[in-house]
Amino acid sequence: MDLKLGDFVRFVDENIEGYITRIIDKTTIGVTDSNDFEIPVLASQVTLVHGDITDNDVVTNKPNIVVPEAEFKKEGIYLGLVTDQHSNSVAHFHLVNETSYQLLISLTTERQETFKGEFAGIIAPNTTKKIYSAQLGDIQIWPKFRLEILTNTPANVEPKSPIVFNKNIKGKDLSVAKEEIDLLKQKGWLIKLEEPEAVIDAEKLKASFFK
Repeated sequence: MDLKLGDFVRFVDENIEGYITRIIDKTTIGVTDSNDFEIPVLASQVTLVHGDITDNDVVTNKPNIVVPEAEFKKEGIYLGLVTDQHSNSVAHFHLVNETSYQLLISLTTERQETFKGEFAGIIAPNTTKKIYSAQLGDIQIWPKFRLEILTNTPANVEPKSPIVFNKNIKGKDLSVAKEEIDLLKQKGWLIKLEEPEAVIDAEKLKASFFK
């Protein structure tokens, strides 16, 4: 069973339910019950309870609506970090797409030269998708994140250059105040993934040649 942080589970042999708040090792997880008590348990001794899935975790087959060029939004691709609604010790990473582009994304993590593909998929315009979860208290040992993003649209709009985000997220990245993430309807941290376009100052360029 592929269990993840934030999943709602029920114990097989006991009348206990709760959310997964820690992956202890390959066979053991920590489940926090309604009394905020974290219980270590073998992953084989719990079952996943469906019906607690948010709209952002559901894949829909909505048609790709063509946005008129005049209304097309080209900027607004972020990595959004929010804490779990049931446990502040768990952080969820969302790809936030505020643009009119459809995004094709791939997430790979690297830890001590060991790579793991975590997510690959398509994110529709003006939507979000949860792509990773981690213990917030373990930020110092979070893996390095490599996000690769391609943009696509049936509209007559030039696609953006491929976006590559390849770095470690550290405590200083989350030292700023949380802000409202409209698409998630929750406060969190936003990391802009698009590089600002370089602006060339013609006068400074000319002056550098004379120097």
